[in-house]
Amino acid sequence: MNYYNKMLEIINSLNGRKKKLLLHSCCAPCSSAVIDTLKDYFYITILYYNPNIEPQEEYLKRKEEQKRFIKELNCGIDFLDCDYDNSEFHKISKGLENVLERGSRCARCYRLRLEKTALLAQEHNFDYFGTTLSVSPYKNSEWLNKIGEMLSTTYKVPFLYADFKKRDGYKKSIELANKYHLYRQDYCGCVYSKKERDEHRLNK
Repeated sequence: MNYYNKMLEIINSLNGRKKKLLLHSCCAPCSSAVIDTLKDYFYITILYYNPNIEPQEEYLKRKEEQKRFIKELNCGIDFLDCDYDNSEFHKISKGLENVLERGSRCARCYRLRLEKTALLAQEHNFDYFGTTLSVSPYKNSEWLNKIGEMLSTTYKVPFLYADFKKRDGYKKSIELANKYHLYRQDYCGCVYSKKERDEHRLNK
């Protein structure tokens, strides 16, 4: 399935009518290329819900950088904040602490964040919900889109299919991160990905 083409089909079906999109974002750099792709077709509200990120100082640093970025863009992007909810991540990770990055623990983390997005999209009457996560080459786009599709059925809000890494999306995110001097973290966010990063550094 080419999820980038499915996104284009949705955009073309709008016939120039901008719709309200609740867009989950993991960080400012990943959101940069995604916003640039979608801003002409949707009224975007960025949802910052990332209970996987540790420590809390790192979570707050990434959140503030996200807010700074959309403020500097100055193109009408709204921001919806959530409380730091790290305990929810550890609940869904129980028993999977030793699973390597990109495994079943990550799939549960995708589901946790996307379900919150779908729920809030329903509560606030958004036309679509989606996520920036697929811009990363380290994220499984098929899992993300299948989870989004399932949640769309549950919460009755259309999911914006996407694979934002296509057509040099990831490369563009790096270029925009450099342009806006965005903080780019070197681990996904959770304590387990941080541990993998530290072990990788030691083994170099």
